[in-house]
Amino acid sequence: MRRSILLIGATALALSACSPPTTNGTPTPTSGGASPSPSSSSDQAPGPDVPKVATPLTLTQVKRAPCNALTEKQAGELLGSGASPKESMDGAAGPSCMWSIPATSRPLVDVIFGRTPDGGTASVYKAKGGAYKLVEPLAPVDGHPLTAYGTKDERPSGKCSVALGASDTETVGIVAELSEANIGKKDPCDAAREAAIRVLTTIRGGN
Repeated sequence: MRRSILLIGATALALSACSPPTTNGTPTPTSGGASPSPSSSSDQAPGPDVPKVATPLTLTQVKRAPCNALTEKQAGELLGSGASPKESMDGAAGPSCMWSIPATSRPLVDVIFGRTPDGGTASVYKAKGGAYKLVEPLAPVDGHPLTAYGTKDERPSGKCSVALGASDTETVGIVAELSEANIGKKDPCDAAREAAIRVLTTIRGGN
């Protein structure tokens, strides 16, 4: 099922990138590009309160070409006409791709893949009250847990970082930042979730 994100106000807008880099082994969102990383062992099992992933994703291929995480059509649905990708293979947290509208500073969408398993959703939950002041479960995406997180709550400024559970030991980092026109009018975590829906669909080969 496809839904367009209502992120366009008086002018064309898009989502802005944020990505969660690592700090002392735990995921830490910033304005750069990174994905949640392990809080302890990369093969840790989720605790009783952590949602599990029944059907794990295989990320090997998309990590080699992270801009394949969204199709041109999907990027347009999220950001508007003219959205273009920028690949980074040597980021500190792993390969990533950022989509934006040329000649604009925001909004953006950034999708980040860790180089190794990062502990999954369990590592995000474990960091609550420590590295992360914000850890808030969102509606899952077709059986895959989705969690908003951050060193602080940046939603009032139009930014949201989410971790999509690819498996019980690995997540995909997705960061969205609204255009200036939509700050206070749209929920950036809704935008991040719409991006996650499309990323999941593409990884599964549904497009």
